[in-house]
Amino acid sequence: MEYDLMHKDTRVLQMSLDEESGLIGSIERVYSIEHLPVGTFQDGLMNGNDLRKWWARRSIPASRSGIGDVLYSLDIPCATALLPGCVGLSLSDQYWIRASGTEAHWKDVNFFDNGFSEDLGDLMFGKTVESDMDLNTPDSTTDGVLKKRWKIIGGKRFLIKAGAGTAMQEPFNEAVASLLMDILDVPHVPYSVVWSDGRPYSVCPDFVDRSTELVSAYSFMNSYSRRTDAPYDRYVDGCRGLGIDVVPALDRMMAVDFLMANGDRHLNNFGLIRDADTLELLGPAPIYDSGSSFGHDLLTKEIPSKMGESCKPFKNTFPEQMGLVSDFGWIDFDALRDALPGIKAILSAEGFLDAARVEALTHLMDSRISALERIAGGTAR
Repeated sequence: MEYDLMHKDTRVLQMSLDEESGLIGSIERVYSIEHLPVGTFQDGLMNGNDLRKWWARRSIPASRSGIGDVLYSLDIPCATALLPGCVGLSLSDQYWIRASGTEAHWKDVNFFDNGFSEDLGDLMFGKTVESDMDLNTPDSTTDGVLKKRWKIIGGKRFLIKAGAGTAMQEPFNEAVASLLMDILDVPHVPYSVVWSDGRPYSVCPDFVDRSTELVSAYSFMNSYSRRTDAPYDRYVDGCRGLGIDVVPALDRMMAVDFLMANGDRHLNNFGLIRDADTLELLGPAPIYDSGSSFGHDLLTKEIPSKMGESCKPFKNTFPEQMGLVSDFGWIDFDALRDALPGIKAILSAEGFLDAARVEALTHLMDSRISALERIAGGTAR
């Protein structure tokens, strides 16, 4: 079937989608190069393979917990087949599709101003959906391996994420990271822990709106950087070329990730905010998605001994990556130590994590604060 890829009400290109898989088949005509998704063009030229990858990555990943069972129950072959049901709409940007030859408008369909179905979210979270499924939902365009869903609460859009494994620690980690960044005055998306049926979930507000959108570091580098450079230099130099200094934001992100022992800060979970109307890149996005950290996938007895130094996105180890930090003067180490009781209180909520694990994690944070202070003290500034 033929569709127009739209950016708000700008027609970007015409393409066909395979009816069974929902994947892009042919690309018929490009109408607006400048409105192509960031990451699908370079030097004014579109890359069709990158566009196809962008569309496929827009769907729920195959690694998402429980997605296989959901697709089986819906008799749908793959997650990309869900995209036409929500016309490709997301709560992270303003792209969507409309059937070629029709006159639908963004104001009437977007999820920032209009409601959406909770059926898929209910199904993902183990609830039974009695009636025919309504697939008009941003839950079809959320990335990541953890179960998650969008809900409208008090007129605002919030993302709710579950934990994984036996510990289900990720929601607590998000709240701990938020506390650290509150103390250090680091721009971030605020997370809190909520409970449902005795299980913890993290909840955070959407950090873009009808006029802005998230551009991942991966997408930015694919369009605006020299592909032969090291990742850090590619990102920093590419941003500088557009008048954006991302170094202070990266300093803060790398330091917080060190404190959280976050080995999952990949190029698709940090980036920039873009004005969806003017296409101007406005600056760094607030830090978000810190849950897969802090020994979340370790047994309690493994936390002291197996908390490795491997990390992402710029270097393979924390010692190497911390060598990229240009300034530590903004860190209040006394305030971080004063926060240890608050961190312990977050981890102790509802007695969900056992006392031994809470003690191990609190000790881990204390030791990483000290380690970061030693790194800062040994750096010439």
